[in-house]
Amino acid sequence: MTFLINYRNQIITALIAIMALVACDNRSEAPFPSEPITLVVNWPAGGGMDRAGRLVAEYARKRLDVPIAVINVSGAGGATGVRHVADADPDGYTVGILGASLVASQYINPNANSIDEIDVISFIGPDPAALQVRSDSGINTLEEYVETAKTNPASIKNGNDAPGGVSHIAATLLQRITSIDLTLVPYRGYAPTVAAIISGEVQSTTLPVHQLIDQHEAGEVKILGVMSEERHFMAPDVPTFKEQGIDLITGDWRAIYLPNGVPPDRHSFLEKIFYETMNDPEFQEAAERLSFFITPMMADDTKQFIEDFDTALYPILLESDLVKARQK
Repeated sequence: MTFLINYRNQIITALIAIMALVACDNRSEAPFPSEPITLVVNWPAGGGMDRAGRLVAEYARKRLDVPIAVINVSGAGGATGVRHVADADPDGYTVGILGASLVASQYINPNANSIDEIDVISFIGPDPAALQVRSDSGINTLEEYVETAKTNPASIKNGNDAPGGVSHIAATLLQRITSIDLTLVPYRGYAPTVAAIISGEVQSTTLPVHQLIDQHEAGEVKILGVMSEERHFMAPDVPTFKEQGIDLITGDWRAIYLPNGVPPDRHSFLEKIFYETMNDPEFQEAAERLSFFITPMMADDTKQFIEDFDTALYPILLESDLVKARQK
């Protein structure tokens, strides 16, 4: 009797194992995606990156037969969320949204991922920096700003992020390209920088357009130029730096990425889905209402953009003694 019981148990165990293998085969053969996709935002809920991620998920979902769940994994200046995606199974079911902070983090934070440890598949758009001055500064044009800074070096106090931040990078590049010398005053984020120019602590800032657009329209500040390829839809009256003879394009940006190693067919599928989403007129209208600049690019162009950004940023970080984690 004991022999028969053991024999029966062995048969049941074998059948369970076979059924499990069949289930795995069926799952691997199921059309992709057959399960919900997770989109990881590497900043807290409520911020610009979070709003962008949720908007992308809402419109990308219309092109899929599965839901897209948005989760926030924040910390370490965005690096924690990037690592969450980089370490995920490369099955295509985990994607992320990130911005320019990734490029600086890889040199500053030893725990941050480098840009070659993730696979960027789609560019959403830039959040271009701009140059703003107080209306009572007596400066009315970009040419006058540069001339003032050259005539009286360090006389202009510019409010910006701490070294490595987007507005600090913009101010540093502005100095390099125009050969001027500013007094850079660091603040912890955009809100205190806005407060600083309104109160008169600083005479200028290098913030994204939307941060001071209300004050520009009210006449409290003047946006002298936008650091982008084309004029910003929120300030069509303001020329770009390029229009004014200064080839300076910089600011924040947003992109969609995967962990390395996602199978080519799934990679291509997701690249196509997100690129189509960025080109959806309804998505673009919704993005504009949230002040997002949309300039879609596919994977190869996005990677080239980030490489160029990295090339421009590294000397600034090196000069500021911020290259701590890895070197080129």
